Amino acid sequence: MSIKKYKKRENQVITGIQLTLDTGGFDYKKWGGNQRCKAGDWIVNSDGDCYTVDQESFAKTYTEVAPGQYLKTATIWAEQVETAGFVDTKEGRSAYKPGDYIAYNNEDCTDSYAITKEKFAQKYRED
Repeated sequence: MSIKKYKKRENQVITGIQLTLDTGGFDYKKWGGNQRCKAGDWIVNSDGDCYTVDQESFAKTYTEVAPGQYLKTATIWAEQVETAGFVDTKEGRSAYKPGDYIAYNNEDCTDSYAITKEKFAQKYRED
């Protein structure tokens, strides 16, 4: 498999709220693994799919398009996988299955996450 550059489709706006409370954060289960939200991270809703995004990753990759509405404007790099497995993310560990994608927020293949084949096709376009 080869890694290619992608951009988020312009209609893929999310709702986001930064966790700026005096808190130790919280743990939750999603994507086949345990996830961790830290103070300063973002809680997002993407078409009804709720999850968290690391504060640094959010700041580098999302742009506010309206109050509380954000679009991922940064380029990502992604590859389609042939086997099942897990990827370690800044929030935790996520499972993937054959045909899904591993996406990277950085060209050096760091700050990774898994996304299903169907969601990837809906949300991203080749850059």
